[in-house]
Amino acid sequence: MNNVTNIEGVIMTTETPILIIGKNGKTGARVNAQLNEKGISTLAVSRSSTPIFDWNKPKTWACALKGIKQAYVTYYPDLAVPSAESNLRNFVNAAKSQGVEHLVLLSGRGEGGAIRAENVLINSGLRWNVVRASWFFQNFSEAFLIEGIQQGNLVLPVGDVLEPFIDCDDIAEVVVAALTRPELANQLFEVTGPQLMTFADCVAQISEEVGRVITYTEVPLGSYLAQLKEIGLSDDELWLMNELFSKVLDGRNSQVSDGVQQALGRAPRRFADYAKAAHTSGAWTAAA
Repeated sequence: MNNVTNIEGVIMTTETPILIIGKNGKTGARVNAQLNEKGISTLAVSRSSTPIFDWNKPKTWACALKGIKQAYVTYYPDLAVPSAESNLRNFVNAAKSQGVEHLVLLSGRGEGGAIRAENVLINSGLRWNVVRASWFFQNFSEAFLIEGIQQGNLVLPVGDVLEPFIDCDDIAEVVVAALTRPELANQLFEVTGPQLMTFADCVAQISEEVGRVITYTEVPLGSYLAQLKEIGLSDDELWLMNELFSKVLDGRNSQVSDGVQQALGRAPRRFADYAKAAHTSGAWTAAA
């Protein structure tokens, strides 16, 4: 790999691309775009890319890793799932055998499985970074919560638990900093937004922004999971939903962290600013 350092002290890779695992994910797509904007070449992969990368098909890993020195790693479906630790260990070993030098891993707060997976990387002997994030703002506009917002009633098995939701753009900027600034290597950045909010608070903010009534309804977890099963979620997906709503959102993460400030030297973005931008983009246009 040939490196050129620009006037801002950022290492720009001129030959070897940075591997992005999860090219279509909320953070992967943003990391890919931000690196490209800096003139840094990337190889963004997924189950539908060329080359293919599939966490459940280890034979696909070597082709994606060939010639790679750095990679941003997002695990599907989530590092909390029981298979993640062993899968990540096998991936790290594959990366080392291919000559990879630096991995940046996206992780989640308050997840025992995620911490075990983090430790696989931290103890790997590779240069590493972990970006441990709270719940994304963009879950309300780019993921499974958007339908409820569009229809005017978001239904979830969560009460008044406070969560420091974070903007995916902030996560991506921290990841890019970790990939391009050598002084940040071998650090864990726990990243959150600047304020604690309940899901009902978020829905109220969105309702105010879009100028129409959107309600929030809390339901029992069992009823919620039964509904998800009826619409076809797999057992693994149901296990993950149960893990997230019964453990991760039990109040253990109800505090803000300063990872964005540590990595970027600025405060994280506010939910109100995200809501304004998402509304302007048309994300929450009411369902017909």
